[in-house]
Amino acid sequence: MADTLTVTDNRTGKTYELPITDGTVRATDLRKIRTGADDFGLTTYDPAFLNTASCRSAITYIDGDQGILEYRGYPIEQLGEQSNFLEVAYLLWFGHLPSQAEYDAWARTITLHTMPHENIKKFMEGFRYDAHPMGVFLSTVGALSTFYPEAKQIGDAELRRIQAIRLIAKVPSIAAYAFRHLKGQPFVYPDNDLSYTGNFLSMLFKMTELKYQPHPVLERALDVLFILHADHEQNCSTSAMRGIGSSQVDPFSALAGAAAALYGPLHGGANEAVLKMLAEIGSVQHVPAFIKKVKAGDGKLMGFGHRVYKSYDPRAKMVKKTADMVFDVTGRNPLTDIALELERIALEDDYFISRKLYPNVDFYSGLIYQAMGFPMEMFTVLFAIPRTAGWISQWEEMLRDPEQKISRPRQVYTGAPRRDYVAIANR
Repeated sequence: MADTLTVTDNRTGKTYELPITDGTVRATDLRKIRTGADDFGLTTYDPAFLNTASCRSAITYIDGDQGILEYRGYPIEQLGEQSNFLEVAYLLWFGHLPSQAEYDAWARTITLHTMPHENIKKFMEGFRYDAHPMGVFLSTVGALSTFYPEAKQIGDAELRRIQAIRLIAKVPSIAAYAFRHLKGQPFVYPDNDLSYTGNFLSMLFKMTELKYQPHPVLERALDVLFILHADHEQNCSTSAMRGIGSSQVDPFSALAGAAAALYGPLHGGANEAVLKMLAEIGSVQHVPAFIKKVKAGDGKLMGFGHRVYKSYDPRAKMVKKTADMVFDVTGRNPLTDIALELERIALEDDYFISRKLYPNVDFYSGLIYQAMGFPMEMFTVLFAIPRTAGWISQWEEMLRDPEQKISRPRQVYTGAPRRDYVAIANR
């Protein structure tokens, strides 16, 4: 028997048979269900897209119940352990892991595009001394569209590839400039002798030394975090990237919008909220009382639970392991003991287990960033750098999909019925 869904409309008594493909029913097929010729047809109502697929994608696979995350079929655990960020960025864009020759050419090309235009530096110097780095970041990324007007030719596949390279290469430089601007320090130019993350650390922390040498453990830790944050299916910012990109605007403008979506505290700012929570708890002795308040509805356990994952976030396991590596170098973050005790109690408490509240990637990542010397204002920027590879790959896939059109959700109108205008003197 074919995969179909039989629907009976009790308003009319009519029966409809709708095809099921890949576990989905096309929303437009519901338009067949109508009460008469003047009826537009049935639509679905799904606030926040809790159960609506907006696209077909071959980039990222998530099984939230099983705690599975894969990029192009490769488990995140294997990529985090054995790969590096630039290889993962190649994988996301091209759909396969590179050969050695392909990787060398890709890494070299990215390296040669890390230097921003000098006018970009002047543009960023125009922000207030205390401007939030994320505001500086997304504004500067959007401004890149004025430096590369050929990016508007989105029908040219080679030009799209060049813009992807520019974005992946330049976002660490823009992020580092934003960091140095906040610190009141001179900007540091890229160092082509260093790795992607090593160069980023140099642009952040180089002072008067002739040559900055990043600590290999911190360099690798940042690389792992970048891999874990590179893509995550159709989240808020990725949906924004696709939605804005569907208007056929240039990728710099679309990515600025995606970064703006990431800026929100419910998305990219979650690890900052974790640190604030840990600081408010204050000590391990206060953890039981805090847990009691959360269970009573008087507080929220930040860094636990996820819209998608109903088991332990696979990224969180790797972040926890990475944290131990970092703390061996930087010293233990004093908030770590509070975090560990929170996790221990929550994973043993039926209240949290029954609600499938497990640690997510944000629970430990902020502790790592703080230990490495990043202010909290930089956390979302550190998220945006690797996610750029995912955003631009999703944008490319969207443009190649013949089923995609300009994004235009429907609404359920709940306003006033038609009424006539009354002159102001008669109201």
